[in-house]
Amino acid sequence: MKFKALGAFAGLALLAACSSSPTTTASTGNGSGAESTAAAPGSEQDLVANVGDRVFFAFNQSSLSSDSDSTLSRQAAWLAKYPSVNVLVAGNADERGTETYNLALGERRADAARDYLVAQGVAATRIQTISYGKDCPVAAGNDSASYQQNRNAITSVQGFNPQNCH
Repeated sequence: MKFKALGAFAGLALLAACSSSPTTTASTGNGSGAESTAAAPGSEQDLVANVGDRVFFAFNQSSLSSDSDSTLSRQAAWLAKYPSVNVLVAGNADERGTETYNLALGERRADAARDYLVAQGVAATRIQTISYGKDCPVAAGNDSASYQQNRNAITSVQGFNPQNCH
């Protein structure tokens, strides 16, 4: 008798799953903002899908490019829309260079992104920074494409760690 009840319940669950409409998925965080998302407004997923969460840097550089300025301007506007959201900006480097050098470079990259957001009107008290140096790569590999992806500053909603580092 128990198996019949369990089977009936499983059948109902299967029918319910089949009748629901598909959900929209979030983008990969490329910053285009062109994809729609079912993310909650003001969430990490909203930031990634509709604004872009990262900016990239040239080799051994911490200066912002025009692409970075565009992404950070969108982030500043998003933060203005959600004044209760605090963020963490994590600076990263590729694997080349010493641990000490890459930690300092990651810090300069995180600071550059933070300074841009503050200049756009975001309160400095809403932004924390951290440097992971070369310890938290987002792309595996020892090639120029991987190195480029790992030279970044990633903005995340406080309490969310996009890199699962430390």
